[in-house]
Amino acid sequence: MKRKVRFLTEVRESVLMAFRAVASHKLRSILTLLGILVGVFSIILVMTAMRALQGYVEDELSGLGANTAQIKKWPSINFEGPASWEKYARRTNLDYDQFKKLRARATLARGVSIIEGFRTDEASSRFDTSNPDVRLHGVTGETFSARNLIIEEGRAITDTDVESRRNVCIPGYELAQKLFPHSSALGETIRFDSINYLVVGVLEKKGSLFDAGSDNMLLIPLTTAMNYYGHRRSMNFLIEAHDRKTYEDTIEQVRGALRNIRRLKPTDADDFEIESNDSLIQQFQSVTFSIRIGITVVSSIALVAAGIGIMNIMLVSVTERTREIGVRRAIGAKKRNIMTQFIMEAVVLCQMGGVAGVLLGVMGGNAAARILKVPMTLPVDWVVIGLVICSVVGIIFGSYPAWKAANLDPIDSLRHE
Repeated sequence: MKRKVRFLTEVRESVLMAFRAVASHKLRSILTLLGILVGVFSIILVMTAMRALQGYVEDELSGLGANTAQIKKWPSINFEGPASWEKYARRTNLDYDQFKKLRARATLARGVSIIEGFRTDEASSRFDTSNPDVRLHGVTGETFSARNLIIEEGRAITDTDVESRRNVCIPGYELAQKLFPHSSALGETIRFDSINYLVVGVLEKKGSLFDAGSDNMLLIPLTTAMNYYGHRRSMNFLIEAHDRKTYEDTIEQVRGALRNIRRLKPTDADDFEIESNDSLIQQFQSVTFSIRIGITVVSSIALVAAGIGIMNIMLVSVTERTREIGVRRAIGAKKRNIMTQFIMEAVVLCQMGGVAGVLLGVMGGNAAARILKVPMTLPVDWVVIGLVICSVVGIIFGSYPAWKAANLDPIDSLRHE
């Protein structure tokens, strides 16, 4: 017990002496810890920003629906290089006729639907006009279930609306609040691109993805949008399975049916992409993982360089304090006391730079998150890892100067001027 108390006392005294030594050479200490600060700052900055962005993107992708997949002409993420886009460009479009055929053949699916963006412009009512960032989407009746779009007031767009090409619409929550601040939007008229639409429903508030999300969009029947803006475009099909058990079978049936509709030979590769929440999230995570690895490597180089700088400064400190070391040895200090003192000074220097780097990194990362309008976060695991690395750097690069100080001859040290 006494040994433990004595050890803790020695450590406390060494830490206090380390702070006094750092404070007595302020400029040198600041210049030394800058290297550590930069290394830790870059790691924490990127990890904070990436963690905030990744969490939000994963939440948004999960909004597609747990049992829903997308069929697209173009992949959402492509790692094959710029030349590969020519391959995708040669694919024939996924059009409305193929959609109707697929819908009839996909007997295992709960629903086959489309949500397609057609135009971005301002929307207006008799009360107010929005900013010119409202996205007009054409949808079918089963889109709402596939995309987890919940109607707060009124009704959804139905297959009858689609078949009849009706001029009806459903605004997002914020758009409805903007255009009809004092009353319900139901039964009112919204004007978009010089065309009037009757409001039959309003979406529940969901939150936005960057600047253009579901709260600021306008939904109309797909055929109505095609009637005004044309149909020469490739559309994205949404396939919703009944549950996870039937998901794989549903997707395989849809793949086979679509290959038949597009007249592909058995030896031909699919000329369309099938993407699910899981596949998109995995692709996004692989991108962020590569970025994190790159930043970690660069930051590690900065930390090693900073560690070499700390070793150099500590060696200078040993030379300057040779007489002090001799006095301490003369009055009974042991080698381990000297080593502990100098290692603690190196650790304190590193931790001061590490704490400053963590604080600046978290603030910078969350500032980036705020600019992107995603929820802020605190990567606790990386904060702990960063501070632990700082201690390791201090111990590793402070060990040699500490060993050198502990092994100085007491008599020669006392004679040192």
